[in-house]
Amino acid sequence: MIVIVDERELVTEGYNSLFDREGIACAGFAPGEFGEWVNSAADTDLRSVRAFLIGDCRDGAISPRQIRDRTGAPVIALSEQHSLENTLRLFESGVDDVIRKPVHIREILARITAIRRRASEDIAYTEIGAMRIFMDGRDPEIDGQPLPLPRRERRILEYLASNRGRRVTKTQVFNAIYGIFDEEVEENVVESHISKLRKKLREKLGTDPIDSKRFLGYRLVF
Repeated sequence: MIVIVDERELVTEGYNSLFDREGIACAGFAPGEFGEWVNSAADTDLRSVRAFLIGDCRDGAISPRQIRDRTGAPVIALSEQHSLENTLRLFESGVDDVIRKPVHIREILARITAIRRRASEDIAYTEIGAMRIFMDGRDPEIDGQPLPLPRRERRILEYLASNRGRRVTKTQVFNAIYGIFDEEVEENVVESHISKLRKKLREKLGTDPIDSKRFLGYRLVF
């Protein structure tokens, strides 16, 4: 999930729509609401956040270091002021990157992936058996051949791969894929997505790579 903070509701709603087209859940906050949320949110909710995008907020309303106290997710400033002084001020406040608007959503996602990759000193994909699972939106490969997947199924596979060796609950998967504030979608939709994903992987691999246990959740077997 991507969290965007901006004083203008029209802006947060616009980004929500654009990220949704890319299959990425997004939650928008006004600065005052965000400060209260980031201080009180459960750790499991914060772990579902891929990045924080800070847009137009009055000076001092959002502290990147306050966010850093709760989570290591990238904090990126979206700037409409194309000046060196403003860019330096934003970096000094503690953000990981400054992106000048207008910008394409895919560039934002690419920058998020690059920051997370550097932070974890990891490569841009995970290899599990015959599978190569990319973390930048590309379809996975099995034995070197791409396996086209719908956006939600691809994101679930990426999430499971990013948590390799750990079991994740249905709620954690749902929060990562749909966002913790999406009340229009039932959590049980995760079971449907994973069922379809398992069938496709089984057809290509000859075995089921997703281990599931009731009440405990899912993990990739490798």
